[in-house]
Amino acid sequence: MIQYTEFVLSSPHGRDFSVDARWISDETPKPVVIFVHGFKGFKDWGHFNLLADYFAAHGFVFVKLNLSHNGVEPGGTDLTNLEAFGNNNFCIELDDLGTLIDHLTIGSSPIPTIEMDAAHLLLIGHSRGGGLVLLKAAEDERVSGVATWSAISTIDQRWPQEMMEEWKRTGVQYIMNARTGQQMPLYYQLYENYQANQQRLDILKSVEKLAIPVLIIHGEQDETLPLQMAHDLHAANPYAELFLVPEADHSFGGKHPYDEQELPAFAKAAADKTIEYFQKALS
Repeated sequence: MIQYTEFVLSSPHGRDFSVDARWISDETPKPVVIFVHGFKGFKDWGHFNLLADYFAAHGFVFVKLNLSHNGVEPGGTDLTNLEAFGNNNFCIELDDLGTLIDHLTIGSSPIPTIEMDAAHLLLIGHSRGGGLVLLKAAEDERVSGVATWSAISTIDQRWPQEMMEEWKRTGVQYIMNARTGQQMPLYYQLYENYQANQQRLDILKSVEKLAIPVLIIHGEQDETLPLQMAHDLHAANPYAELFLVPEADHSFGGKHPYDEQELPAFAKAAADKTIEYFQKALS
């Protein structure tokens, strides 16, 4: 029987965020996986709850969070706070992940300590979350291993100069959420945060210095992030393992809402590879 708990943490940047965890209760310490969603994503998106159950059934404590400024209110299940979304930046996300790691490793979470081996702490990130977990692994020695699913390899978007000038002048640009029709703001502080923290936010340099197990998974038919990004990550750290999923798209067959009772086949392939990789790395 899979156990479930949900709790709320406070970001150092002024917002609370929701976290949930799943595990099988057998009074045996299990490695902990933290799953980080991507841009315009959230912890309950699509098939992510099925994914959590799948990892729990394979002997992990699986934890996922809504990053504090992703636009989902504590207890909410979709993007509703566009002002929070617009004020998000990469350092806030890294600090949120650090807050969760702190919470899990000091033994104050509602997950029973007898069920959790926080000394074996593993990160999985999808899309922008994939870049985030690589950056966090490079700056936090408590991370034992990391897997990326369709990850970004750089934060520098190389935006056109004309667009940058307009963004700076108005202080905001809007992006369309194709799923909801929302015009989602991105405030200029996002770019300023990147400019001020380029060393901390250099994904390829972070990957290069990682000495822990790194698994890079990418769909060969990713329509959002080019396959070259996976090759760039692998080139930065040839000791990492590169695993390409033929025919898989950016979300590995997932969509929101997702009403099926089984994982999409591509997501299952990515999960099976990640589980096998983590189990081998910890053995």
